[in-house]
Amino acid sequence: MLATVDLIIIAAYAVFLLVVALWVSREREGRVKNTQDYFLAGQALPWWAVGASLVAANISAEQIIGMSGSGYVIGLGIASYEWMAALTLIIVGKYLIPVFIARDIRTMPQFLEQRFDARVRWVLAIFWLAVYVFVNLTAILWLGALTIHTVAGLDINLGLAVIGIFAMVYSLYGGLKAVAFTDLLQVVLLILGGLLISWILLDLIADGGGPWAGWLALLAAAPEKFDMILAPDHPDYLSLPGLSVLIGGLWIMNLSYWGFNQYIIQRALAAKDLDEAQKGIVFAAFLKLLMPVIVVLPGIAMFVLNANLAQPDQAYPTAMTLLPAGVKGLVFAALIAAILSSLASMANSIATIFTLDLYSPLTGSQDQRHLVRIGRSAAVVAMLLAMICARPLLGNFDQAFQYIQEFTGFFTPGIVAIFLLGIFWSRMSANAALIAALGSAMLSFVFKLGWPALPFIDRVGWVFVLCVALAVVVSLWGPARADEQAVDLTDIRFSTSQGFNVAAFAVMLILAGLYISWW
Repeated sequence: MLATVDLIIIAAYAVFLLVVALWVSREREGRVKNTQDYFLAGQALPWWAVGASLVAANISAEQIIGMSGSGYVIGLGIASYEWMAALTLIIVGKYLIPVFIARDIRTMPQFLEQRFDARVRWVLAIFWLAVYVFVNLTAILWLGALTIHTVAGLDINLGLAVIGIFAMVYSLYGGLKAVAFTDLLQVVLLILGGLLISWILLDLIADGGGPWAGWLALLAAAPEKFDMILAPDHPDYLSLPGLSVLIGGLWIMNLSYWGFNQYIIQRALAAKDLDEAQKGIVFAAFLKLLMPVIVVLPGIAMFVLNANLAQPDQAYPTAMTLLPAGVKGLVFAALIAAILSSLASMANSIATIFTLDLYSPLTGSQDQRHLVRIGRSAAVVAMLLAMICARPLLGNFDQAFQYIQEFTGFFTPGIVAIFLLGIFWSRMSANAALIAALGSAMLSFVFKLGWPALPFIDRVGWVFVLCVALAVVVSLWGPARADEQAVDLTDIRFSTSQGFNVAAFAVMLILAGLYISWW
């Protein structure tokens, strides 16, 4: 379904991406990359690279294809994941990043050892590696290969290999620096391609009358798809349980993802300084406000254009087949950009955790060149594992995005409880952290089996409350004193610049307007 001009555009993008990645990865003659260079881009990223990389890492196949599929089934309500993330980013920038940067944190498991002990670091490091490889990386690969198969007719297994290998080729040498600086190119292409496909789909709905006429026709044809807050009798209430989306478990999911997730937070930790990190986070927050137009609207439009798709996750790939030659190549390149960026980012974070949190402490190795080689090897092994496991793990799911959210929801309540109490409560103990981590999975499993009618977002909220209660009880059971490794917050700069405050207020104002309009 790709014309010659489409193939030329895609090839030109691939070559340009490789050239840019190699150019930004170069080192001065005689200088060899160390772990700070490879895993944290030398802690020299400017704000625009931080913000672009945050969004590029986040928006991948699971977001574009998965959320379009959920938009096809549920409607605009699924956009809460994007819009509430914008507000979460503001909170992360003001209250969490200052702590991590002040304590010179490189990885989230490192913070857990610094705050608690090595046991907590090991447990959470192994957990994150397993989730990154067997949930996130596999999802990005599978949905990316599915799209290539639908649009270009390429065999799915071959598609898995192509995108996995290409992601390694452009990112393996340069590490996070190559990923972060090329992410600006990826985000520009992603936004341009996403807006184009939404524009064209709306124009098709209006029979050539333009996007505004298409928007009005879309509202008239599928009004049920524009409820932000779903009623209890809605068939998809279990996925988006009404007001709980705004005041319940979604906050826990977002804080875990944007605040304590190595895959995401690594970009902010690599900023030049705290101010640059906060500017980048605000930039990312504004980009998140735009994302539903790119990742949700096409799914709703496809419901109007074709309500009989075999699987919801085919909405976005099928929409691409409706595009004219040339535009199809640009949009396809944008989608590939999102997939490659997320693959490269995930592989780099896997390498970071494996090398700095498991390999180096276990072997005692501090040889910088050796550790960088180990990191590269870990990234390659993780990618190969994900290629092998992608079809068995995700091949039978209709809505991969919902599957990912529910699976990670088993563990995120405990993670958020550990970090929030660990940062802001001096009595939190290492044993309490372990109890919260293990209790999160066990309690979630009990709720899942014993109360299957409970929406998973509500389950996340209740399990979080119980994990906090468990952690508090276990901590208070110990000696009546502050933990010796408690975070000293007296020297942390929580005050933010006037620009940050104005931007934060603007984000909140826009969000209030959106939810009031679509209540």
